[in-house]
Amino acid sequence: MLLIYSQKITKRLNYIFNLIFKEILCVEFEITDSLDKFSEYKGYKINYSKQAIGEEIFFASAGLLFETGVKSYVLKFIDFADSKAFFPVFNKKSFFPFDPFSAAFFLVTRYEEYLPYIKDKYGRFVAAQSIAYKNDFLQKPLVNIWAKKIKEIIHDYYPDFIFPEKKYQYIPTFDIDSAYSYKLKGFFRSSFGYLRDLKDLNFKDIILRTKVLLNRCKDPFDTYDIILELKKKYGLKPIVFILFGDYGEHDKNISNNNRKFHVLIKSLSDYFDVGVHPSFGSSKSFSKLEKEVKNLSDILNKNIKKSRQHYLRIDIPTTYHNLLNLDITDDYSMGYASAIGFRASICSSFFFYDLDYETETKLRIHPFAIMDGTLKDYLNLDADNAILKIKSIVDDIKAVNGTFISLWHNETLSDEKRWKGWLRVFYEMIEYAIK
Repeated sequence: MLLIYSQKITKRLNYIFNLIFKEILCVEFEITDSLDKFSEYKGYKINYSKQAIGEEIFFASAGLLFETGVKSYVLKFIDFADSKAFFPVFNKKSFFPFDPFSAAFFLVTRYEEYLPYIKDKYGRFVAAQSIAYKNDFLQKPLVNIWAKKIKEIIHDYYPDFIFPEKKYQYIPTFDIDSAYSYKLKGFFRSSFGYLRDLKDLNFKDIILRTKVLLNRCKDPFDTYDIILELKKKYGLKPIVFILFGDYGEHDKNISNNNRKFHVLIKSLSDYFDVGVHPSFGSSKSFSKLEKEVKNLSDILNKNIKKSRQHYLRIDIPTTYHNLLNLDITDDYSMGYASAIGFRASICSSFFFYDLDYETETKLRIHPFAIMDGTLKDYLNLDADNAILKIKSIVDDIKAVNGTFISLWHNETLSDEKRWKGWLRVFYEMIEYAIK
């Protein structure tokens, strides 16, 4: 067991030490504020305080973990481990030139998103405003990298200290924003589609829509057999998030009253974990969110525990408060639409720490690193360059034995129209992720 000394034990300190040591490094530890106990202890130990005590492993504290509330920081960045770090310390005996625990806490709690910021047109905190983007470490899982460096220090200092092995994992996830391109849209939406195609002289789509509606060919967005293949062929465990809200400007799935849509959802739940994909409108209305979770739960006849926000609309901490109030235990929204990488600078799941109430919650956050729409629509990458970006991200996650979570859509797998050629990207990602 590892004994850690700190002059003060706080909720913040307990939270981040639990994340670094127990969840990422998989080691048992105890924190003490007794200097006598620490000095007399003959086992493995670390000092996290203002001053070194003896010749022990020492990390100088920058102070964030002993504060409460949120305040605006003027962060100073230094070079460290081929990237950047912040909360520098000026004690020469410290094993790091910065406080990795304060910095990790700042990143994973999304401290900067509690401060005033300008939202984009969808009401989101965008990547370009983040310190990770501005300091060029958005594509680095810094928290995991720092944890690995701490592990190396402990191993060098205590060669007989045993670290349990933690393996890299891959979790493919899918958002079902529109279950079908043509099927089950109803008379008015189908008629409008025909009129739009006729106006644009898009006879190819008119023919395809007609064939689908007459059951003479498969709907382009009906790619669920490809997702099922991940389970049967590769042994993966995909998670599927269903948009089950009322029709609106940004919410255009099948009507949630459609019986055949219910059948599809039930069939998906036979093979995959199914979570709710809260609608665009629900992000500002708890009653809508509650209704969507209940309706999906009623269809599946089981409690919904997983969630990912439509359009990735996270308003911290309000979004997470709402999910907690509905007994959601796992959220997969932590990422950016506009950039690939690590919004919280971590590639491991972690519990949401509520800075408003200074407490660790039961909501586990699962950060994703890659989204199909980001690669194509925001970064304007072609298939070959998208594959290179994916491989670079996966390499960094594998290097720290983290978890790679990809976000894809059923329509992307159609390999049609704007997604022509992207099925190859998908399969190369799968092959590389599991290699």
